[in-house]
Amino acid sequence: MPSENVLEVIQAGLLTPLPRSPSFLLGVTGHRGQVIPVMDILRFLGKGEARVGSRTRLFLGTSGSYTVGVVADAVLGLRRLPVADILPPPVGGDAAVEHLLGICEGASPQDALALLNFPKLLQSARQRAVVR
Repeated sequence: MPSENVLEVIQAGLLTPLPRSPSFLLGVTGHRGQVIPVMDILRFLGKGEARVGSRTRLFLGTSGSYTVGVVADAVLGLRRLPVADILPPPVGGDAAVEHLLGICEGASPQDALALLNFPKLLQSARQRAVVR
């Protein structure tokens, strides 16, 4: 079983802010008896900020022993992708590219998927949080 998974997608519940935490860490939420940190990936990557509302979803992802909720505007579904379909991430670009695992082409350029390197993203987020 891989050590990186999307566990489930849940509706964003009550967020409890944490004092002196990085701006990309929105707080924590409770889910099935666990306290889950909630991350705004847009803030983390310097691409804006997520707006948390009644329709906001969190995808709960794991890497090793860490579980994190990541804010998502919408979730259209989950699917498995064959490793052979994953192309290398583009060369150059901004800092967000370093957190990409690769790209999967779609029927049109608008259907292409950018795949996050979730373990690397969590490792970077943890390092930034500890440096503070």
